[in-house]
Amino acid sequence: MTSTRQWLLASVALLCVCGAVESKRNFKCPSGCSCTKESIISKILTEVFIYCVFFRCRLLNANSLTTIKDDAFSGLPHLEYLFIEGNKIEMITKNAFRGLRDLTHLKCAQPDCIMSYIRDLRGNSFQCICDNKWLMMWLKNTNATVSDVFCAGPGDMKGKRLNDLPIPPGECISTDFVRHQSISIQSMSADIFAFKEDIYVAMAAPDSNSCVVMEWDHIEMNFRKFDNITGKSVVGCKSVLIDDHILIIVTQLFGGSHIYKFDNRQNKFTKFQTIEVFNISKPNDIEVFQMDREWYFVIVDSSKAGLSTLYKWSDQPDRNETGFYSYQFLHEWFRDTDAEFVELDGKSYLILTSRSQSPVIYLWNKSTLKFIFHGEIPHVDDVVAVKAFRVEGELYLAMTCYIGDSKILKWTNKQFTEVQALPSRGAMILQPFTFTDKHYLALGSDYSFSQIYLWDVETKTFHKFKDIYVQSPRSFTAVTTDRRNFIFSSSFKGKSMVFENIIVDLSL
Repeated sequence: MTSTRQWLLASVALLCVCGAVESKRNFKCPSGCSCTKESIISKILTEVFIYCVFFRCRLLNANSLTTIKDDAFSGLPHLEYLFIEGNKIEMITKNAFRGLRDLTHLKCAQPDCIMSYIRDLRGNSFQCICDNKWLMMWLKNTNATVSDVFCAGPGDMKGKRLNDLPIPPGECISTDFVRHQSISIQSMSADIFAFKEDIYVAMAAPDSNSCVVMEWDHIEMNFRKFDNITGKSVVGCKSVLIDDHILIIVTQLFGGSHIYKFDNRQNKFTKFQTIEVFNISKPNDIEVFQMDREWYFVIVDSSKAGLSTLYKWSDQPDRNETGFYSYQFLHEWFRDTDAEFVELDGKSYLILTSRSQSPVIYLWNKSTLKFIFHGEIPHVDDVVAVKAFRVEGELYLAMTCYIGDSKILKWTNKQFTEVQALPSRGAMILQPFTFTDKHYLALGSDYSFSQIYLWDVETKTFHKFKDIYVQSPRSFTAVTTDRRNFIFSSSFKGKSMVFENIIVDLSL
């Protein structure tokens, strides 16, 4: 901080309990203020009152003020009275009074002073937008006499009388995503699961040959390491909670794949079962789901000679069968990349995407208790990931394409049709998620910033909302804990990142 600013801050402290300087004229000191006589300020620079947030009145009368700079009163959001009479003001910049949203009484002998405060209104140039909401509210509540003001924009607001416009309380409330935590673990996936009111995340970390389990620390408000499941080139970690079993399915490029179970006595995960993976050469995704109270998962194989396989949970201790066992072979030799389970109109479907052909849909046959081929999703090629989501009761698919445009498809007339394309060169994940009543898409890219899109209720499409940086992201997973919302992003080549979704008032 410069010596000038230090001097100004010290001067502010001397003014009065509420920052008042008495005018040479007779006036009544506002209730709550104790006023003294000083003449020490010649300029009000930017943010000089930044530490005076609770002040309700300020008197700068009979000083030697010549200049008031932009944001001079920043830090005084609750200021109601401002008196600047008896000065020698020569310059007041355009945004000098910005942020005084509670101001009701302004006294200033110079005409330019008042006009600076309502400068945006002159010449019918006032924009009725969130950035100016504080001024709109002031004009509605002030005792000052102000002639009719009309909106110059935007769009449908143009030409309307300001005092006729309602200002809904939530009109200017938006959200943002800010970095909360970086984790020095490179990961291919992140799977969130909850147990006994605690939040965990299982991260597939091939660089360290392990599945790292993180736990949410309610005191430190971040994720910390809980357990480390060692393996060989781990590419997938997926949790499943069945009765009193807490299981993590771990897929590997070498050494087969295994299921680990949480051991309460040792307070760690121990090997529970080796999975039959004779037909799986290159596991790429794990999709866990439940149908008719039975548990299943699919391991998607991305090799040319692989066979995506469905597994079913069996709990028959008398036959020494407690675990997941291969149940049905699905898609073979198509370099499958991802699977997504959806329920629609009372029916269960399984969607498989591929690098070598269009996505295919399997339908669960309740007679044979097997998946049967149902059809293809045309005009979408080389898909690396698929995620289902619902908006306003409608079913959509987010399909990620590494080359070209990723696609948003909607279920209409018993088929999926494209409703939006998103440029996505280098993308490996297009993840939908919802916080409160807002729907988002996170598009991760290997070549640029990742992008978050926000659903527009009027156009029923997604609009670009914010850029965030994650190096080579492979997943975005939503998590809510301690009444706070986060997205957990895994990174294949850098630190995994946690971003918090916060509420922002655009009118401030």
